[in-house]
Amino acid sequence: MSVPAVATRPDPEIDGAVLLPMPPQDGFTAEDLDRIPDLPPHTELIDGSLVLVSPQKLFHMLFLELLGDALKAHAPSGLRLAREFSVRLGERQRPEPDLMLVRADAFARLEQTWFPPEAVELAVEVVSPESVIRDRERKPQLYARAGVRFFWRVEQEGDDAVVYEYEKDPASPSGDYGRPIAHRQELRTSAPLKLEFDLTGILNR
Repeated sequence: MSVPAVATRPDPEIDGAVLLPMPPQDGFTAEDLDRIPDLPPHTELIDGSLVLVSPQKLFHMLFLELLGDALKAHAPSGLRLAREFSVRLGERQRPEPDLMLVRADAFARLEQTWFPPEAVELAVEVVSPESVIRDRERKPQLYARAGVRFFWRVEQEGDDAVVYEYEKDPASPSGDYGRPIAHRQELRTSAPLKLEFDLTGILNR
């Protein structure tokens, strides 16, 4: 479909407003995300709606750097790390996990803008104040039902991080994740990779 007409908005050069297109009646599609000009970086598509990313906290940036380096160093053969890259979960679902472990053969073309869910072994989301409901409720549901086997939700707790580790429950009739395991002080896991990772003192690491 063609990109809808742009709504009349104040001049962004005057008041910093973001100029966005008028949404179609049924919402935007995954393809629209590549066709809409001048979208802010890391715009996501959730349930047909554009989701803009607010400025990230220092915790968010530092933790992603630390965990991303650890995942890259310990990733099993055949998996590669992807940072802040979108995954197309359905016609109107295209979130952008903070980190992913993705099958190496899914890195196909330098021009590609998304991965299919079947290529994603692990998706990681660091919770921000404005994304609490999406990251705790909607995104785990979307990732699980699209077939992403593992999902980690990361939250700040003082100067430390807490990682909630989810895995798809084969007994779930809806295909959702099972009850998460909460990791404090240290993340110790064996799937989808073997990893022991310190979750304390994020600021001074």
